Amino acid sequence: MAKHQFQTEVGQLLHLMTHSLYSNKEIFIRELVSNSSDAIDKLNYLRLTDENLKDKFASWKGEINITFDEKDKSLTIIDNGIGMNEEDMINSIGTIAKSGTKSFVEALTGDAKKDSNLIGQFGVGFYSVFMVADKVDVISKKAGEETAYKWSSNGTGEFDLAPCIKETNGTVIYIKLKDDEVSEFASKYRIKNIIEKYSNHIAYPIFLNYDQEVTEELSEEDKKAGKEATKKTERKHEQINEATALWTQPKAKLKDEDYNNFYKSISQDSSDPMLTIHTKTEGVNEYTTLFYVPQIAPMDMYRADYQSGIKLYVKRVFITDDNRELLPTYLRFVRGIIDSEDLPLNVSREILQENRILANIKQSSVKKILSEIKKLSKDEEKYSKFIEQYNRALKEGVYQDFTNKDSILELLRYKSTKTENGKMTSLEDYKSRANSEQKAIYYIVGENEKVLRNSPLLESYKKNDIEVLILDDKEIDEIITPTIGAFKEWIFTDITTAEAPKVEQSEEEKQKIEEEFKDIVSKIKEKLGDEVKEVKVTSRLSESASCITKDAQDAQMAAMAHMFRAMGQNVPEVKPILEINPEHEIVKKLQASSNDELIEDVSWILLDLAKISEGLDVSDAVAFTKRLTKITAKAL
Repeated sequence: MAKHQFQTEVGQLLHLMTHSLYSNKEIFIRELVSNSSDAIDKLNYLRLTDENLKDKFASWKGEINITFDEKDKSLTIIDNGIGMNEEDMINSIGTIAKSGTKSFVEALTGDAKKDSNLIGQFGVGFYSVFMVADKVDVISKKAGEETAYKWSSNGTGEFDLAPCIKETNGTVIYIKLKDDEVSEFASKYRIKNIIEKYSNHIAYPIFLNYDQEVTEELSEEDKKAGKEATKKTERKHEQINEATALWTQPKAKLKDEDYNNFYKSISQDSSDPMLTIHTKTEGVNEYTTLFYVPQIAPMDMYRADYQSGIKLYVKRVFITDDNRELLPTYLRFVRGIIDSEDLPLNVSREILQENRILANIKQSSVKKILSEIKKLSKDEEKYSKFIEQYNRALKEGVYQDFTNKDSILELLRYKSTKTENGKMTSLEDYKSRANSEQKAIYYIVGENEKVLRNSPLLESYKKNDIEVLILDDKEIDEIITPTIGAFKEWIFTDITTAEAPKVEQSEEEKQKIEEEFKDIVSKIKEKLGDEVKEVKVTSRLSESASCITKDAQDAQMAAMAHMFRAMGQNVPEVKPILEINPEHEIVKKLQASSNDELIEDVSWILLDLAKISEGLDVSDAVAFTKRLTKITAKAL
């Protein structure tokens, strides 16, 4: 028997499980039964498509068996699915392969109480068994192979793995229960209750095997003769689930509880879903979809190796659960199933990507999901929870899905200069508040909401009562917002590139001011050199002395910076435009000064203060501090 060390992350996970304060320990049965169902799904597919397995498994039917033994302090879960070989056991049990589980481990804090609550947000599959087990043996034989293997661990730092004897394919999980867990989980009624609660709609029969003492039925003659009824022990083999695919049942027959329990069985989430969407379509293509939106975004949603949440079936036969093409990536938070009547059973991964039937299902499913989200948006309280979790993912959809771009834009919510802290606005509401002459949606992008709300660039917009969207998720907003173009003919306009809104100033007055300050503008540009692209007087400021802007071409270059970085190329440096306020006392005094040293110091201070106002770093913090100290000392 060979000893193996668990992967470090698995060790962390097992430590949490064995020391967990988690109150809902019963989910380990749900997790193990779900794994058994997946294993049967895989064999069911292979026996229909793999020539080497067709004959041998022609009459095979998948089933799950559960037994318990109170005296032995054990619980056993058995399936006749695909099974595992030595490599599968090392990869599936000794190593964390799924990205979601990695995200779970990364979220661990080391605080047992906090970490145990995380289990409720994310199912941790097989490892949850160690909440109740002193030791676990997994005996498995892969379909089509000769050798079986036994995996054993007590949930500490290592596991044993060795060949063993097993006649049939499938997996046996023998759980030696902790002493204080025996009375709860080596119990017929408790197991039946858990299966009914979580796994009633597993598509394969789940049998509970147990001994039951029965009393002999006496005939009337025996009773009259005074014969005593004998008692004997019978072995019961009782099916404890419905074993019908929930999504095939009429919606009128199903209750919220049915939908919620099925969701928990396929998602390993302990919470009810935020939204359930069950659709049966007949016509050119016949298919059924059952989609869920989780209350909390999946933990791996922003990982490059995120796990798809959609299972594909053909005529109730499971095909795949790791194909990211079933829904667009911006809807990767959706969980559920697609069951087609028209796809061939032996459809390959390559064919799936180009299949016209699946493309039609995908297109219709996206429209249905978006329409149901729109219905949800009518409930402000519920929708605010949705937006908190999924607004960012929907923004990706604007960039990815041109067909549904307008529908997605209606669903997005934004912070703005006319919303309170914690509140957001739709684009439709933004339009309704604007004056009749406005035909643009103004926005400002940055990393910090507080800095953006206090930006000098907003001064003229506030003065003219023009609302500006506050986009403080720079990583995505800077990339996607410039690509939107328009929403219902209103152009998205970055205020850092736009002309200031109308002010009470004629063209003649504007030219007069530019002429008046021409010399100081020229001197400031000379002192700052290549640090700025241009210096000019502005009418957009009312309180601040300066601000920085950029032209449209440079704004586009800034938005593309992430692409350059992704390709390993140097990001072209975008030089700002420095705009100065001719009405501000500093600028007026600077214009009147002939002190060359003073002009240079103040020029740099005007630029650095403008950068700080936008949440940007100054080019030389030490030099900025010295200049500010020098000017302050002279003023005192």
